[in-house]
Amino acid sequence: MTFAFATLAFLAAAWLSVVVLAGTLEDYAAKVRSALAGEPPAPVAAVSIQIRHRYPTRRAIRTRARPELRAAA
Repeated sequence: MTFAFATLAFLAAAWLSVVVLAGTLEDYAAKVRSALAGEPPAPVAAVSIQIRHRYPTRRAIRTRARPELRAAA
């Protein structure tokens, strides 16, 4: 009986993998067919993303060397 359930589980997993693979290849095959037919690829919708910084960035503060440090160099 255990072998029957194991076989059933294997067949279910194999069927699921075939369905997922077929769905993936369906989109890819459509692109290949259109390329072989010489048609331009379907346009991709542009997505704009706006990023907001949570914390303001620190700006570098330029300091000048003190005269005594410059003399030591």
